[in-house]
Amino acid sequence: MLLLTSSLKLIAEIALLAMVGQWLLGLLAGQKREGNFFYKLLQVLTQPFVKLTRLISPRVVLDRHIPLAAFLLMLSLWLVVTVVKINVCLQLGVAQCR
Repeated sequence: MLLLTSSLKLIAEIALLAMVGQWLLGLLAGQKREGNFFYKLLQVLTQPFVKLTRLISPRVVLDRHIPLAAFLLMLSLWLVVTVVKINVCLQLGVAQCR
């Protein structure tokens, strides 16, 4: 159970950092962001999470809001998994979670 929660937490952290990085790079690069190699790399990393969010969100949600919804979904997942990991660590013993 600890491995599962740690893995889900890691995936959520990677997705969140890639989304924040893509957003910041988009701000810095401006209109030229589509030609930026690193922006495209971050876009490839975040694309599965954005597509998953589009799949589970209602059609009323506009496409331009899906990246924000994906970020909030990953943030919610990270918070839930963090609480679950803390509970698992308290049950197993804190020394085993280091």
